[in-house]
Amino acid sequence: MKILLLSDSNSPHTLRWAKSLSKMNIKIAIFSIHEPNLSLYDATPEILIYSLHASRDLQTKNEKNISKIIYFKAIYKIKNLIKEFQPDIVHSHYASSYGLIGALAGFQPYIISVWGGDVFGFPNYSILHRNFLKYALSKASIILSTSHIMKEETRKYTSKQIEVIPFGVDVELFKPNKVERIFNDEDIVIGTIKTLELRYGIEYLIRGFELVKNKFPDKSLKLLIAGEGTERARLEKLVKELKLTNDTIFTGYINHTEVQNFHNMIDIFVAVSLEESFGVAIIEASACEKPVVVSNVGGLPEVVDNGKTGYIVDSKNFNKLADALIKLISDSGLRLEMGKNGREKVKKEYEWNWCVHKMVSIYNQLLTK
Repeated sequence: MKILLLSDSNSPHTLRWAKSLSKMNIKIAIFSIHEPNLSLYDATPEILIYSLHASRDLQTKNEKNISKIIYFKAIYKIKNLIKEFQPDIVHSHYASSYGLIGALAGFQPYIISVWGGDVFGFPNYSILHRNFLKYALSKASIILSTSHIMKEETRKYTSKQIEVIPFGVDVELFKPNKVERIFNDEDIVIGTIKTLELRYGIEYLIRGFELVKNKFPDKSLKLLIAGEGTERARLEKLVKELKLTNDTIFTGYINHTEVQNFHNMIDIFVAVSLEESFGVAIIEASACEKPVVVSNVGGLPEVVDNGKTGYIVDSKNFNKLADALIKLISDSGLRLEMGKNGREKVKKEYEWNWCVHKMVSIYNQLLTK
């Protein structure tokens, strides 16, 4: 079987899908709009990488920015690549960019995976954007979503079949493990691993942390904020204003190969996003037996059993976040129990190999129709 993936080759999600499918003896080629980092694929030279070589600066521009019209130059290249590679299936990841140009390339069978912003944000810019999305989805043989809430959002724009394949985790990689911590043994570490952008609500984590610090002046509480982004300077300023500098660590960018180590430095994982289509970081934390606290937005409630694997709190409500954290800080046995429950949930519902086999099953179903 030969699959042509239209997707950002540098994305950790693309990387995992491509490498896992390649291990299933599927021949993989990736077409990426932006300049690829070929070193990411050094260990898998059998995966072929092609690119439009567009500047990565375009990724940070708003979907309405006219400079993104360069994406349409990819259609000609994709058509030539299809002739050269002769795939059995073309599979686009992200409906509003790769999905659209893949649809215009005209190959069948054709799959689109929606990722979040492409269905929650892109169609709201204008009628034109909405129609672009509807057109792309109309050309898909089947549409894939990582969460049920995103599946329902996608239904607004298509009557096509939509299957849910969560972006699972490798439970042999993400598991409870003793690692070299950047904290003392007596520290209780509250943390998050996110891109430092406004939509992830990290400001509310900081404000909630201030409340619990005041509640437990006798406990050694630390805040770990792992990741990089445009909000970093503002968040560091807030930490300074709230006099939390001595108890807060900003790690900056962390390599995806180190993520599991940082999960194992954290005692309570927090993701109080303002919007999020799925919760990969949450199930990674749960797989490492960490209790989690998440906001009730997007796909986050799907990955948490409230009161069993963690707590779900109102978005932007750092008082409710603090209440949940107080329960967990006060009871080490509760943290342990929720963490173990979380790992069992991940093993049952989000194990990575199961996700890969389901994807291969969908490929096979398309090819036998």
